[in-house]
Amino acid sequence: MESMKSNNAKHRPERASSAIISLVFMLINTSFSPKINWQSDLLEAFTAYLDERVPALMGRYNIPGASIALVRGGELVWSNAYGYANLEAKRPMTVYSVCRAESISKSVTAWGVMKLVEQGSIELDVPVQQYLRDWHLPASEFDERAVTARMLLSASAGMPLGEIGRTAEYAPRSEMPSLRDYLAGEARLIQQPGSGYGYSNVGYNLLELLVEEVTGRDFAEYMESEVLHPLGMTAASFVWDESFAPLVPNGHEWNGAPVSPYVYPARASGGLFASVEDIARFVSGGMTGRYYTDRGVLSQDSLRQMYAPQVEVSGVYRFVSESYGFGHFIETIPNGQKAVWHGGQGHGWMTHFHLIPESGDGIVILTNSQRSWPLIAELLSDWMRWNGLGSVKFSRIVCATTVSWIITGLVALLVLTLTVHLAGDVLSGTLRFAPFVAESMRARLFKAAMGISVMAFLGWRTSQPYLFETSIFPTSAGWAGLSFLALSMVLIISALFSRMD
Repeated sequence: MESMKSNNAKHRPERASSAIISLVFMLINTSFSPKINWQSDLLEAFTAYLDERVPALMGRYNIPGASIALVRGGELVWSNAYGYANLEAKRPMTVYSVCRAESISKSVTAWGVMKLVEQGSIELDVPVQQYLRDWHLPASEFDERAVTARMLLSASAGMPLGEIGRTAEYAPRSEMPSLRDYLAGEARLIQQPGSGYGYSNVGYNLLELLVEEVTGRDFAEYMESEVLHPLGMTAASFVWDESFAPLVPNGHEWNGAPVSPYVYPARASGGLFASVEDIARFVSGGMTGRYYTDRGVLSQDSLRQMYAPQVEVSGVYRFVSESYGFGHFIETIPNGQKAVWHGGQGHGWMTHFHLIPESGDGIVILTNSQRSWPLIAELLSDWMRWNGLGSVKFSRIVCATTVSWIITGLVALLVLTLTVHLAGDVLSGTLRFAPFVAESMRARLFKAAMGISVMAFLGWRTSQPYLFETSIFPTSAGWAGLSFLALSMVLIISALFSRMD
């Protein structure tokens, strides 16, 4: 009988290992993808595929609503919306829903600034202070006189990211700081201008002030008359309009909590409201070569200047892009063509557009959830396969999601194995509860320190208002946190037991 118990105990970890591994691979290999003939270039075939694919992905990642638009041959050819703009009221998402575009605003703002460059109102390489009159960057160890419009457009001016999250949000029509007051608290140099890439909302909001100073017009009014309306973005605006109220969906946090509509004190970096078809018309206007159409906003030379690499991206952005131009991330796709794009993330929102200027192809994805990066990555992968263009770097998030599940499964497997062995040794009398005996004290203190460190790190991360990893891995992040928490507890508990002689 003792031998049988021993054999059962011996095989428990192996059985548990098999179960965990099977579960992990079942999760990462479960396919929600309908069948499609990727050799077919028929629009009807791909849109029918999307009508099955998008709801399946939304279900997998728990995303309430999404709207998608396709551009082909330089023209908007299809759009559709899925899910809900308001879950509680069961109000559906539509292609007319006015969404928060978030950082897609930067790409649109870049058009407005380049319009002034074309007109000769500003020069890219002249210090911006020349145009800002009585407004000045605060003195610092860096040379504030070196900041130019080129640096601000290309996120290389040495500005900080700026305040993000709830503290930067205001209810529409509520009292909030003026643009100048906002910049007085946010705009400063944290590195030498021109010394490298640094994604910055503040830099683009300083461009907003530049536009207003040079034109003598309100930024939103200037952008509507000079960029948005000429491009056909008739429902889009950088300022809240009461007519938006019934059209703007709720955003949703990572945990699904609804987020009411909000605005920012500064608008150029993330304040655009637009429908999916508005952004698609913006994408259509950004084509070059045979698909360029003069819409009376920017010349083809200005578009190509915007898409020219200005600075190599660094940090996590290197994973999904190669360089940054003027308001656009840039990469070279497998066929040698250039792809340009921008995404947006706000409190409860994720948005994205991708276009290939020389081929006339583009896609727009707007969602009202912070869980949407994997969905965006998978749809970009599908779109590139349909166009026969290989892949884009943003699709790497799909592989990263798979890896995150594997790591989570391996940690869970380690926890289960350690727990089974610990329980078996305690029940067999091999280990005894003796936290203060001198035997193997150093090794046990190391285990306890490791467990406490992991637990402290998890506690610190969960106290943060925003977790980057939960946006990339919305389904696995929670399970990963629980697995590492369990590992820390097993390490701490095992440190309390000493082996019997």
